[in-house]
Amino acid sequence: MRLVPDRINGTWIKTLADEDLIDVEERLYGRFLILDNKEKKLRGGRYLMFRGPAELLTAWDRWCRVRNALQLRSLVARRKVTDAVPAEM
Repeated sequence: MRLVPDRINGTWIKTLADEDLIDVEERLYGRFLILDNKEKKLRGGRYLMFRGPAELLTAWDRWCRVRNALQLRSLVARRKVTDAVPAEM
């Protein structure tokens, strides 16, 4: 598991192997999701992500930088499927 620096930039991202990039994206997405859900519960119908606290926006920015690098490498993010719905036949 790679340590993620406070500031994510292209130079650091280029040092990551594909599997490390996928792992980092998964962890950053998880952190963003926790903060996003917390803010949604707190604000309800008044929720606007870009008016959220700095911690939420920083988590979103960090995740987006890595997600974009993932897409540039044509890699697919790992997501846990919690509510799988069977396909209709």
